Amino acid sequence: MIVPVRIVRALCALGALGVALTACGGPRASSRVVTATATATGTPPHPVVASRPPTLAPGPAGLAPVFEHGPRDRGEKTVALTFDADLTEEQGARAAAGERFDNPRLIATLRRLKVPATVFMTGRWAEEYPIQARSIGRDPLFEVANHSYGHQAFSADCRGLPTLAADRVAADVERAYTAFRAAGVADPMPYFRFPGGCYDRRALRALRASGVTAVQWDVAGGDTAATDPAAVARDVLERVRPGSVVALHCVRSTAPVTERAVRMIVPALRERGFRLVKVSELVGATAATTS
Repeated sequence: MIVPVRIVRALCALGALGVALTACGGPRASSRVVTATATATGTPPHPVVASRPPTLAPGPAGLAPVFEHGPRDRGEKTVALTFDADLTEEQGARAAAGERFDNPRLIATLRRLKVPATVFMTGRWAEEYPIQARSIGRDPLFEVANHSYGHQAFSADCRGLPTLAADRVAADVERAYTAFRAAGVADPMPYFRFPGGCYDRRALRALRASGVTAVQWDVAGGDTAATDPAAVARDVLERVRPGSVVALHCVRSTAPVTERAVRMIVPALRERGFRLVKVSELVGATAATTS
């Protein structure tokens, strides 16, 4: 099939626009391309820039949108397992002294079980474990999303975390994306998870400039400081519903039993007919029902 010149020019313009958007900071448009089949005359194929991952429309008064779970009534039981890879700036000295804030065994188990997952990563974690960050970010089984740079709270009185000033929110989010790219994560997702899960209108207003969808959860895994993986698995399985977003952790130091809990959670969910998906699929399904 011969591609009309008008379409070729339009595609080139879209490609240039993607480059321009990338230069402006914030979550970068996907650099993955879909290559069209060459024509019978031997014309070189034209690369088509993949569309941006799905996000939700801004909330009232232009606030950043907040996503907690996917559709409940799609006729299909889907659930997203998410993992927070936390490391604060203050914990850097502990990491340098040998304390482990990564969890490569968990990532290996997710790969072995073929579990799609979304990893909400702090920029500081990516700086401490760049090889692991790059490996996760380049694995099509996973997607990397933003969990701030140094895990400071975006609202006051949040689980004892130091509070980030409102005028530093956009810069903090971008600093995390910069850390991801420096580690080799080519396509971080335009999703953001508030440290501690805490936010207010001020935080949503400040976050809007970053162009991200804030992703919360409806099932807290309760794996932080847990010592019994069976209890974590039981808690998740009792509360999960179609469209659920489950929040767990990818930190050996503070969530040491997560990998063993996942080995119980995943087969049980599949036995119940759940299909495990990334957050982007649930966001896309939600956006389609509200558009």
